[in-house]
Formats: sequence, C-alpha cells, structure tokens
Amino acid sequence: MRARHVTRHAAAATAAALALTALTALAAPTAGAAGAAGSPSAASPAALARCGENDVTVRAQPSEDNADILRLSVRNDSSKACLVDRVPTVTYGELDGAALPLPLVPHAGRTLAAHDTAYAAVLSVSDAEDAKDEAPAVMYVTVAAVPDHEGRSFQALTLGSPTGVRVWEPVTTLWQSSASQARQVLMEETTGRGTLAV
Repeated sequence: MRARHVTRHAAAATAAALALTALTALAAPTAGAAGAAGSPSAASPAALARCGENDVTVRAQPSEDNADILRLSVRNDSSKACLVDRVPTVTYGELDGAALPLPLVPHAGRTLAAHDTAYAAVLSVSDAEDAKDEAPAVMYVTVAAVPDHEGRSFQALTLGSPTGVRVWEPVTTLWQSSASQARQVLMEETTGRGTLAV
C-alpha cells in the first residue's frame, strides 16, 4: 500500500482469501477453530449457519495508548451459536484491499456462541518510518465479521482521529477470546517475538 493501496501485497492476499471464503462458504471449522471460540455449543459445528449481518454487533474503538491501533469486537446477539470469519475484514475509506491477517491464515469459520463476544486488534500503520511522509488519512474505517457482510463504518472522529485515520500496510489479529489477548497477539506478531495459537 504505497499511497493508493491499503497494502502493497495485501490486496492479492485478501483477494485469494476471499475467494477461498466464497468457495468454502464458511464451512464447518476444525476442532481447534471451534475450541478457540470459547464457549462450547450443543449444536454440531457442521450444523452451524453463518451469522447473519443482523445477528451480530461489530464495534471499533481507539486504543488508549497508540493512535494507530484500533480495538475491535463482534458480539453474537442471537440466541444460538453461528459462524463468523476467523479474520475481521477491515477496510479504510475508499482505499483498495483490507488489513492483512497476522498470522497469515486462510479465511475459515469461527464459532461464536450465543451472546458471546470475540475481540481483535488492528494496527493501521505497520511501518511508522515509511509512513511518516506518505501515509494517506481516511475519514472512516469499515469492519465486517463476515467478508460478504456490508459491515459497519466508523467515522475517524469517533476513532480518536479528527483529521483522519492514517493507514499504511495495516495488519489485524484474528478474533481472540479477550481484548487483552488480541492486544498481546498484535504485539507479538508485529515485533517478531512469535505467535500464539488461535
């Protein structure tokens, strides 16, 4: 993402991942993916449906200590478990592409139990030095729990950036069981200290 693109290589990676998502239609998650969701469900994972857009509430908030980090959450408001994508889809204004997931994994279904919440953290500027003079600023960020959902847009002002959210090769964690875990994963992935199992 030099100027116009959200990332230099994320657009291609995202296109491939979205194609995989379309082909699998968020097929049943593996036991590991289902277990990562936290609460078990009485329904078999194979029987779970994808969460409808009206079944979930997506939120984005600014980080308290870093203007380039956004805290995300998705809550299942329905009375039964359903599937979201294991990676939040985060796009910036009218720029091409989406935040690249860390670790880089194929899109797949993740079980979200009834009334349960999952969390992610997004680093909008992954290379502050390179971005210093060239990073564009956008006036809204859109977050979706499933790639083909329209998603919810959040104005830059509400994200603590009244002059626009800077964006330069953004990266996002997968959905995690807690906000603190999401932040920890983001820190570990972006500082090269290893990864946590998800």
